[in-house]
Amino acid sequence: MVIQQGNDMKERLAIVDGIRSPFCKSGTSMANILADDLGAVIVKELIARTEIDLKLIDELIFGNVGQPANAPNIARVIALKAGLPLEVIAHTVHRNCASGMESVTTGYDKLLAGNANILIAGGTESMSNLPFNFSKKMTQVFENVMKAKSIGQKLSAISTLRPADLKPVISIVEGLTDPVCGLSMGQTAEVLAREFAITRAEQDQFALQSHLKAAKANEAGFFTQEIHPIMLPPDYSHVQFNDNAIRHDQSLEKLAKLKPFFDRVAGTVTAANACPITDGAGAVLIMLESKAKELGYSPLGYLKAYSYAGLQPERMGLGPVYATSKLLDKTGMAISDFDLVELNEAFAAQVIANQKAFASAVFAQRYLHKDKALGVLNSDLLNVNGGAIALGHPVGATGTRLIITMLNALRRRNKNSGLVTLCIGGGQGAAIALEVE
Repeated sequence: MVIQQGNDMKERLAIVDGIRSPFCKSGTSMANILADDLGAVIVKELIARTEIDLKLIDELIFGNVGQPANAPNIARVIALKAGLPLEVIAHTVHRNCASGMESVTTGYDKLLAGNANILIAGGTESMSNLPFNFSKKMTQVFENVMKAKSIGQKLSAISTLRPADLKPVISIVEGLTDPVCGLSMGQTAEVLAREFAITRAEQDQFALQSHLKAAKANEAGFFTQEIHPIMLPPDYSHVQFNDNAIRHDQSLEKLAKLKPFFDRVAGTVTAANACPITDGAGAVLIMLESKAKELGYSPLGYLKAYSYAGLQPERMGLGPVYATSKLLDKTGMAISDFDLVELNEAFAAQVIANQKAFASAVFAQRYLHKDKALGVLNSDLLNVNGGAIALGHPVGATGTRLIITMLNALRRRNKNSGLVTLCIGGGQGAAIALEVE
C-alpha cells in the first residue's frame, strides 16, 4: 500500500485506466488533426471508459512539447473540448520527451500534497503541425510593411528582401537541436555510438527486433486494449485503428540500404534505426490508492516511485541509467526486481549504450558514484512489444504511452513489477517503478 522513501511513507498512485490514440507517422493519417483535438478525443474516451463522475475531477494536466499558437495552455483547451466542467482547472507541462510522464508525476505530487483527489493526466503531440516560421529579416520586413503609410514606403520595405530571407525556419529542426551543446538529438546518438563502440550492424539488428516484436504484438491484438481508434477528417468516413509506423516486412537487408542521416561521413545512425517523427496522444485517470478503493475501482496498476536526473546535454541519451540509479536508491530495489523494462527507443544506439552502461562497473564508479554496476537489462525483458523505433515517438505523449503499455504488458504476462525509463533532450532522464496486482 505504501512505500518507504527517505523518512516518509508515501501511498501509491493508482492508475485507474489509460488509453491512447494510434501513433502515426508525421504527414500521414492523422496529419489534419490538431494536437488539442486529438487530446480531447482521448480524454473523452477515457471518461467514458472509466465512467468517472465529472464533478469529482479536480484538474487535468497534459504534456505537450511543440505548443501550438492556436491553443495556448493546451491542457485547458483539451479539458474544455472534452466536456469537463468549467470549474475543472488545467495546466500544461513540458519536459521534452518526458512530458507525458511529467503530467503523471506532477499529478502524483499534487495528490500526495492533498491539493487534489482525482486527476486526468496525459500528453499530446501533432508533429505534423509544427510550423515553419519566418526568418528574423522576413518578420522585420512584414512589420515595416504594416507600419508603412504609403505605397512607396511599402515597396521600399519589400525591396530590402533577399532570396535568402525567404528561407523558412523549420521549428521541428530547431526543437530537436540542443541550444547549449549545439547538437541535434541524432548527433547526440552518434556521440554515444562512438563512446560505447556501437556498430551500425548492432543498431540495425536492434531496430529489426523492435519492428518484429511490435508486429507480433499487433497481430496478437495486444495494442487493441490501449488504442482508441480515431475518425479521420475531413469527412470522418475513415478510421485509423492501428499504429502505422510498424514495418511488418522489415529486414536487415532493407535497413542496410539506408545511409547515415546525422553524420553522413562517418556516422552509423540512420532514419530507420531511429524513431520516426510521430503524431499521437494518451491519457490516464489517476488518484491515490485509497481513493480508488473508496470508489470501487480495480486500477490498471500503480506508480510506486519516480526519479528524474540530469547529465551532459550531448550525452542526453544516457538519461535512463542516471535516473534509474536514483530510483533504485530511493526504493531500495535492484534491477533484478523488475519483471519487465520499457526503455524508450529514441535511437537504437542510445538504447544499446544504456544497456552497456547499466552493466558496467566502470561506468557506475565514474559517473554514478557507485561501487558496482546497476545490473543487466535483459534483452528478453526489454521492450517486449517493440518500442518507439517501430511504434513512433510523439514527444509530448510518449511518457504516457510507456506507462500504459507497461501496465498492460505486466497484466498480460501475469507479472508484477515494471521499470519505465527514457532519455530527455537537454540532458535529463526519467525513471518510474510500476506495479500491478
